[in-house]
Amino acid sequence: ALCKDNIYPGLGIFAKGYGKNNEPLRGYALTFCIGLAFILIAELNIIAPIISNFFLASYALINFSVFHASLANSPGWRPSFKYYNMWVSLAGAILCCVVMFVINWWAALVTLLIILALYIYVSYKKPDVNWGSSTQALIYNQALTHCLSLSSVEDHVKNFRPQCLVLAGYPNSRPALLQLVHSFTKNVSLMVCGHVRMVSRRPNFKDLSQDYVRCRRWLIKKRIKAFYTPVFADNLRHGAQLLLQAVGLGRLKPNTLVMGFKNNWSDGNMRDVENYINTIHDAFDLQFGVMILRLLDGLDISHIPGQDELLSSSEKPPKESKDVLISVSPAKDSDSESCPSKTHSNQSSPLIIRATETKCPLSLTDQRLLESSQMFKKKQGKGTIDVWWLFDDGGLTLLIPYLLTIRSKWGDCRIRVFIGGKINRIDHDRRVMATLLNRFRIDFSDINVLGDINVKPKKHNKLSFKELIEPYRLKEDDMEQEAAERLKAQEPWRITDNELELYKAKTNRQIRLNELLKEHSSLAKLIVVSMPLARKGTVSSALYMCWLETLSKDLPPLLLVRGNHQSVLTFYS
Repeated sequence: ALCKDNIYPGLGIFAKGYGKNNEPLRGYALTFCIGLAFILIAELNIIAPIISNFFLASYALINFSVFHASLANSPGWRPSFKYYNMWVSLAGAILCCVVMFVINWWAALVTLLIILALYIYVSYKKPDVNWGSSTQALIYNQALTHCLSLSSVEDHVKNFRPQCLVLAGYPNSRPALLQLVHSFTKNVSLMVCGHVRMVSRRPNFKDLSQDYVRCRRWLIKKRIKAFYTPVFADNLRHGAQLLLQAVGLGRLKPNTLVMGFKNNWSDGNMRDVENYINTIHDAFDLQFGVMILRLLDGLDISHIPGQDELLSSSEKPPKESKDVLISVSPAKDSDSESCPSKTHSNQSSPLIIRATETKCPLSLTDQRLLESSQMFKKKQGKGTIDVWWLFDDGGLTLLIPYLLTIRSKWGDCRIRVFIGGKINRIDHDRRVMATLLNRFRIDFSDINVLGDINVKPKKHNKLSFKELIEPYRLKEDDMEQEAAERLKAQEPWRITDNELELYKAKTNRQIRLNELLKEHSSLAKLIVVSMPLARKGTVSSALYMCWLETLSKDLPPLLLVRGNHQSVLTFYS
C-alpha cells in the first residue's frame, strides 16, 4: 500500500502485483530483506530494544490517531467499542512514548527522529493522495469555528484586507490578472476566481462540476492561493450580480471586484459594453471597491492553443504527453480578449486532449500577448509604481501599491505619488501629502504635485476623442424628438448632445490625464490611477467606456482603482 501510494521515492517499483490476487512479490522480497538484515545482527539484546521501540512507536501513533479523530468531531468516526474514551487513547499514546525512553533512551530518540523525518518529507512533498485523514477533519472543524467567531465581531479599519473577487473566466485564460492580484492577496486576504459561464440553453451542471475540479487543480499546481467559483448566467451582468451577492462565508467575503479592461469593446456588440459598465455600477451599489487592469497587448490568451497545462480531474498525464486546454469555440469572440469574465457565447467547457506536444508557429501579436501574460510572474527589478491619487476613495488606491512593495517580486520598486494641485501651492501640497503618507506609514520615493492638471488638453487629442465617440452619438438634432426618444430607449448606450455638453469638463480631464500619464509614467512598472466615476442613469455606458479608454490607452500596465469611500487606512497601529 505504501508503494502504491508512491509516498517515498524509489518504492514505486515494489508496488507491481502478480497473479490473480495481484500479489506484491517485489514488496515481499523487500520486506524479507529488511527482516533478514535485522536477523543478521545476531545479538538479541541489540535487536530487542530497536524492535520494541518501533512497535511502541506504532502503538503510540495508533492511540494518538484515535484521539485525534475524536477531537475532530468527524461524523465518519464511529468507534464500536462500548467503553471507548478519547482521553484513554491519549494516555495510552503518552505511556507508550514514556516506555520507549525507559527501555532505551537513544533507541527512542533515533526512532522519533526517523518518524519525524518521514512525516516532514510527506508534509513537504504533499503527495496526490486522499486518505480522509483526521487532520483534514480537524482543519475543517477549526475553520468553521473561526468563521463563526469572526461573524460576531464588527469590522475595524485596522484589520481591513482587500478581499478580491476576480472575474477571470477559466483561471488559465488571464494569468496576468490572477498573478497581479495574487501578489497582494497571498497569505494576506481572500481571493476568489469568479467565472461567469454564459449559456443560451439548459446548463450542463455535470460539466460544471468537472471543470471545477480541473480548475482547482490548476490553481494548486500554479501555487495560486485562491478559490474558483463558476456560475451559469445569461449575460455577464447577471452572473456578476450572483457572484457579488452570494460568494463568501461570513467575514470571509469579497469586498473588491477585479476585472480586466475590455480591450476590443469598440469592435463588439454594444449590449456587452452596457453589461460591462453596469457590472461596475452594481459593484459600487453593493459597497464593493473596483479595480480594472489594462495591459497594452490585452489579457486573454484562451484563443492560443496549448498555452498551458490543465491536469485532468482523475488522472495524471504520462511524461511524454500533455493535457492541454483548448477552446471549443471555432473562432475567437471579439469581446473575449477584453471582457474579464466572458466566455464565448457558444463555448461549453474546455476540452482536455491527450497528445504529444506539437509547436505551432504563433503570430507576432500572440507572441507579445503570451510574453505579457507572464509579466507579473517574474521579479520586477528596479523601477517605480506610480500612484495617481486623484480622489479620496478611502485609501484603497494607496493600500494596493503598498501591499505590492512588501512582496519580494516587487521589493525593488519604489512608490511615486502624483496628486493634483495649484501652481502657487505646489510646495505646500507636497508637504501636506508627505506628512499624510508618513502618518499612514507608507514609504515613498517622491511626491509630484501636478499644477498643470487643469490645463486644456491638446487639440489633436480632443479631435481623437471626438472621432472615438462619433459612432455612439445619438445625434438627436438630426431627427424628430419622438424618433430620438425611441432610439435612446432601444439603445441606451447612445450619447446625447446634452450629455456631452454637461460633462465636457470631465471629458477634457480624462484626455489631459492621459497626456500627463504619458509624460510622467511612461517607464513605470505599474501605474495605479484613481478610476473616474460616472453617475448611474445619467452618463451613458458608451461615454463612460470612452473615458476609460482615453484615460488608459498607450500606457504601461495600468490599474484603475476606486474604493467604496470607506476608510481602509488608519494612523493607528
